[in-house]
Amino acid sequence: MTMIKTLRTAPRRFASLLLLSSALLPATASAQKETFSVIFGAKNVGHVKTDTTKAPNGSATTAIDFDYKNNGRGPTMAETLTTDANGLPTDWTIKGATTFGSKVDERFTLKGKSAQWVDSTGPGKATVKEPSLYVGQSASPWALGVYARALLKDADGKLPALPGGTLTLTKGAGLTVDGKGGPVQVTTYTLSGIDLTPTYMLLDGDNALFAFMTPEFVILRAGYEKEEARLRDIAEKLSTERYVDIQKTTAHDYGAPVRIRNVRLFDPKTGTLTEAKSVLISGNRIAAVEPLDSPATPGEVAIDGAGGTLVPGMYEMHGHIGQDDALLNLAAGITTVRDMGNDDAVLDTLIKRIDSGTIGGPRIVRSGFIEGKSPYSANNGKVVASEAEAIDAVRWYAARGFWQIKIYNSMNPAWVPAMVAEAHRLGLRVSGHVPAFSTADAMMAAGYDEMTHINQFMLGWVLKDGEDTRQLLRLTALKRLPALDLNSGPVQKTINTLIDKKIAIDPTVGIHEALTQNRDGQIPPGAADYISNMPVGTQRGMKQAWIDTSAPGDDKAYRAAFDQIIATLKILNDRGAFIVPGTDTGGALTYHRELELYQKFGMTPAQILSRATLDMARYMGQDQSLGSIERGKLADFFMIAGDPVKDIKAIKSIRMVVKNGTVFYPSEIYDYFGIKPFADAPKVKLPK
Repeated sequence: MTMIKTLRTAPRRFASLLLLSSALLPATASAQKETFSVIFGAKNVGHVKTDTTKAPNGSATTAIDFDYKNNGRGPTMAETLTTDANGLPTDWTIKGATTFGSKVDERFTLKGKSAQWVDSTGPGKATVKEPSLYVGQSASPWALGVYARALLKDADGKLPALPGGTLTLTKGAGLTVDGKGGPVQVTTYTLSGIDLTPTYMLLDGDNALFAFMTPEFVILRAGYEKEEARLRDIAEKLSTERYVDIQKTTAHDYGAPVRIRNVRLFDPKTGTLTEAKSVLISGNRIAAVEPLDSPATPGEVAIDGAGGTLVPGMYEMHGHIGQDDALLNLAAGITTVRDMGNDDAVLDTLIKRIDSGTIGGPRIVRSGFIEGKSPYSANNGKVVASEAEAIDAVRWYAARGFWQIKIYNSMNPAWVPAMVAEAHRLGLRVSGHVPAFSTADAMMAAGYDEMTHINQFMLGWVLKDGEDTRQLLRLTALKRLPALDLNSGPVQKTINTLIDKKIAIDPTVGIHEALTQNRDGQIPPGAADYISNMPVGTQRGMKQAWIDTSAPGDDKAYRAAFDQIIATLKILNDRGAFIVPGTDTGGALTYHRELELYQKFGMTPAQILSRATLDMARYMGQDQSLGSIERGKLADFFMIAGDPVKDIKAIKSIRMVVKNGTVFYPSEIYDYFGIKPFADAPKVKLPK
């Protein structure tokens, strides 16, 4: 069971990349045929259809058709699943393509006690000593129903999972839903155990799946689509309750001054470490930075830095943040996230909860997401059908204090100059994708302040007239990059415009590395340092390719495309372009890789850390309060044992994070996500 990722947006992650993973939902075993609707942004974007045949011996075989397309992409799967009389999978084939197009040919068989399977990580086998559930890596929603019914038959609601881990089902509250089929009594359940976060679902009175739900989208039984908003609210409530409980355990507000002894400070102004010092926190501010031998005052909490390093809180500049990744970003030393497009109401609620201390998470700076209406629209933010609506959307975001607007793929390029003019008139910045059938040159001429994604910046050099980037072409066209002459006139013209107009660029390098370099069954280069610390289901998902490289020459072309991306970024960096660090992959541990990759185009570790901290605070207009560890600034920083100026990888082992004066220890947080900690917490001495 893999994670659902909004890689960028459930509009994004490419500002919309949503990976709906392996086991999202199931359907009713008693029905011969059933259909589920996939709902994003109140729009039906796909389906799950099933056809079940039962045998006299109690076994059942189900044919499953799973397909959805949000923002021009999504999985297409065809499955055949056979379960025995106890509801356990005995034969399962899954064929199709993932969200970004990589091919799926997954198989599982159970004969007696011998289980065998093949998924993207390769073949596997096990001797089953007790009833166990195979978790389909690329399975459709039907799988959730299978898991739930089998777990409900078990006395403690737990079963071993194959290839590894343990699945646990927890019962929640009941409710009544209504639709074309009449009122239905359903019960909430939480499935957890092998991935980072739990899955929330509804089962009916026959223990058949009624819905899978998140705060952003739902998949539910056809005919009940009008319940979509209500079910998203339920998912948000369940998620919030989980994170409220975690906050109570992991957020340390000591109610006294906190003295962190024997730490060096990373100074982003000089790119160096100071000598060992003591840093004092009072409330949410840095009260003092003192010499190491300064005496303590009565009533202080003492934290032993053990000669380690304090680094200012980092800025993740391309997030699409939700409750699940908010706390993980904080644990990774990210104390501020610029959200690049979201469900505006969901984001507003999240910010209020974080700012009030109800749940843990970074500071959030909002970008207003504006998309044009088309068959390929991302269903998030504001979707507009005219220039007047687009300008009204700009005004809406300005009136609510958003920092900038972000323009997306289906926007009519002819409307962009008016949108930019209105945004600038109202004090908003403008960033975004290059709308389909336009170019980076045209958007920069229209007044963009920042270009989003390096592929968006480069595509104009390799696309042909009329090619449509509202679909996967904006990713698959990257394989054309190796033939590109970076010294050619068109390339240099685009680069010169960015430099001359002092337009920033948010390249999201790591997502391009994953897209072009990840291969089935291999440890991704970007996750090599942390994959073994992750839950088994997450590890499995990481070893799945994003794109189809099966055509002759494609594997080599995609690998070489990343070299061209790095070469382009080196030219930009060498010429002084302002490069903004963001991931579009949820941040947290992938943000560490993002920074590490900046070395490939010429930045030193010190330059990278300065860019991720004080440079970003200045860029966001927050440097009077954030970005460095100085007396009077807000207490946002993290502690590591090593020297990040010598080795940027030192930031991957974080012992403590302080955000707004509240102290968090990642080793405590990771326990709730099934992650093996990367470092121990420091020693803490409370006052008598």
